[in-house]
Amino acid sequence: MLKPLQIGSWRLPNNLALAPMAGVTDRVFRTLCREQGAGYAVAEMTHSKPDLRNHRKSLTRRADSAEPAPHAVQLLGHDPQLLADAARWHVDQGADIIDLNLGCPAKKVCNVAAGSALMSDPARVAAIFEAVVAAVPVPVTVKMRTGTDEGHRNAPELAWIAQESGLALVTIHGRTRSQRFQGEAEYDTLAEIAQRLTIPVLANGDIDSGDKARHVLKYTGAAGVMVGRASFGNPWIFGEIRAALTEEEWIPPSLEERVATLHRHVRELHAYYGETTGVRLARKHAGWYARHLPNGETFRNTFVRLSHAQAQLDWIEQTYSHAFAL
Repeated sequence: MLKPLQIGSWRLPNNLALAPMAGVTDRVFRTLCREQGAGYAVAEMTHSKPDLRNHRKSLTRRADSAEPAPHAVQLLGHDPQLLADAARWHVDQGADIIDLNLGCPAKKVCNVAAGSALMSDPARVAAIFEAVVAAVPVPVTVKMRTGTDEGHRNAPELAWIAQESGLALVTIHGRTRSQRFQGEAEYDTLAEIAQRLTIPVLANGDIDSGDKARHVLKYTGAAGVMVGRASFGNPWIFGEIRAALTEEEWIPPSLEERVATLHRHVRELHAYYGETTGVRLARKHAGWYARHLPNGETFRNTFVRLSHAQAQLDWIEQTYSHAFAL
């Protein structure tokens, strides 16, 4: 079940993808996940408004030549023309794939009729798909939820519109907008979509182990899986899934490897963002790694109060000095 993934003219090494998640899946984390087996990763969502393109956050969410191709950029917005213009601009900046966000359930996004709120307006979604596909010469993809709520699971309709509009791939998170991240993901809607479409469909939602990935692929017939929250502090999830899909032995990372990766992740966040932002972002990532480390709660409780880059690195080394020599 581990196989290459085709997105337009791009043939990716496997069908394991890292979900774009704002404030988490930046270049530093995408690199770690690729090294552990992710065949595809999309940059964090960035707004389509032109006046935000040079905003501090936006600067780290465009195509990055330091990463291996294809460079996939996810756009957020609700205006077809603005999204088309933004897609053209990002392609000029080096984007190889444009992904459209119809999945974000955050209130501040949905309150401006973007993200998963768009799913309640199929006509506007169709206009967006057509405008963006016509605007750029690269593959266009979309990530959406199963619907707005339990009584309105219209992802099959929107996925069909996506295919008819010329999109190259659809990713479905197995929850509705109203569920946000609560409850369990359901895969019947995913299976219906995967069986109906001829373009690839990626399954997303609660894929947190190799066994779960294998089950979801078999149950839905999806072309691949996209992993989200299960990767937090755990880029090795892709190696675990890869092993399950190839029926190879899975050897979990040692304590030494976990601590070394945490140290590297924090160090590279400091270098990429600078000390102020790097220290702030490192706090949440370290908290996620801590869930898999001995004395993790004690480590985390001190780490989140540290305000200097070197202090964060020193605390990792001091706490886990017994595990390996940095």
